[in-house]
Amino acid sequence: MMPRGQRMKLIFITQDDPFYVRCFFEEFFRIYPFPKEIKAVIIQRPMGKKSMAQLIRLMVGFYGWKDFGRMGLRYVRAKNLNFVGKLFSRTEWLNLSELCRVHGTRALYKDDLHHPDFLNEIREMGIDLIISVAAPTLFRQELIDLPPLGCINIHHAPLPKYKGMMPNFWQLYHGEKTVGITIHKINRRIDDGEIILQKEVAVIHGESLDALIKRTKRLGAHYMAEAIEMVRRGGIQPIENRTDQGSYFSFPTKQDVHKFRQMGHRFL
Repeated sequence: MMPRGQRMKLIFITQDDPFYVRCFFEEFFRIYPFPKEIKAVIIQRPMGKKSMAQLIRLMVGFYGWKDFGRMGLRYVRAKNLNFVGKLFSRTEWLNLSELCRVHGTRALYKDDLHHPDFLNEIREMGIDLIISVAAPTLFRQELIDLPPLGCINIHHAPLPKYKGMMPNFWQLYHGEKTVGITIHKINRRIDDGEIILQKEVAVIHGESLDALIKRTKRLGAHYMAEAIEMVRRGGIQPIENRTDQGSYFSFPTKQDVHKFRQMGHRFL
């Protein structure tokens, strides 16, 4: 809990994703009442240490060539719109780093979160709370222990179910009528820490995976703001994230994607 009237110092750790992560931050910057608390947004390469060639192969296997082409066009459009957005001050066209700049927040590109220089930088900034939003790095204990209020993560599933990758895909795949949004403490295991806040969101009939992810990212920004306030006030009554009641899913295979489409689901 923070002393009454004292502002927190926050950093976010995320990945360079122009499609979905940006939705979260655009909404969070819009609604968060204390923007000066956000000292930096740390941006990492998407999908961690994968090379561009590996990432392309993975995405082609996931989307198929047709939808991968459509996503590629979206990527090119996002890059071009960022340039135009800077010229004409259109924040809805800006990429994540430029969006941070407009809102007075530093955007730092750091891939090694556990390098001593980075840890010292966080220490010197006096950060109270670290927040993960699709961060591709598994936090080590030295980073987890650094901020006095700990580290928290947002996961788009009703933990302990659907731990791991692509949770919205797997919830649609298993015919769930609602999807979860969970904010939890971070420990050294994936999606394993105590639950701070959990919400359910109804699945809209016929909604594409793309639309569902964007919608829940924006809703997640509101729930994250709520969770931060709970941390600030010390009003957390954590819920046990029971491993024995959970499930874990990795990146979908081609067979999983084929079945997903057979069930009538769309990616875009």
